[in-house]
Amino acid sequence: MQLTDETHDLLMRVSTATLTTVLFKHGFRNAFMQGVRRINPQGGNLVGPAYTLRYIPAREDIDHIGVFEDRAHPQRKGVEECPAGAVFVIDSRGDASAASAGGILMTRLWQRGVAGAVTDGGFRDTPDIAKLPIPAYHASPSAPTNLIRHHAVDLNLPIGCGGVAVYPGDVIVGDGEGVAVIPRHLADAVAVEAMAQTAFEDFVEEQVRGGRSILGLYPPDETTRAEFQSWQKTHQAI
Repeated sequence: MQLTDETHDLLMRVSTATLTTVLFKHGFRNAFMQGVRRINPQGGNLVGPAYTLRYIPAREDIDHIGVFEDRAHPQRKGVEECPAGAVFVIDSRGDASAASAGGILMTRLWQRGVAGAVTDGGFRDTPDIAKLPIPAYHASPSAPTNLIRHHAVDLNLPIGCGGVAVYPGDVIVGDGEGVAVIPRHLADAVAVEAMAQTAFEDFVEEQVRGGRSILGLYPPDETTRAEFQSWQKTHQAI
């Protein structure tokens, strides 16, 4: 599940907007989770391979408060087994009417070195989670315990989160805009392409701020490509 340091560092420096464009060039149209937003801006960006938990709707005769006494309960087991550097991704079926997890579990993930957590449902204890240095993304705050809506069924199998397919080991990238999913086999190439695209967009932004038209600039014509190459050499020297 581990990423190379180079790929990790590159992905920490690019935006989900750029990543989704690069993925589109590779034929992937559905890579950005819908309705998922960051709780703690100071948590920084998020990069790591996915470790997944899947919920189905709760059932009253099964999902009672005593289930957490079972050390094999998938939610509790997942929190203790999610690898350091991975992202705990929870399929909550887009249902934020009960919490997918809360502040204590998020603190435990942070202490274990997990890179972050994402759900298309809700987290509880969000004022506390907002103070943690681990990136956390959800749809909306939700105080009720997960047991009234969610039954945890399995770990580290393919899930859906925010309308996007997430396979274990897929690379999760989160920033201030939201969360993108990169198929694992493309992560290294996408990281390099996204960094190159980011450099070009920095050049374009500088030109537009200077009053230049986007015509012939974005997308670039041959003159602009030559200008960008010169700009790159100058900025790499700096």
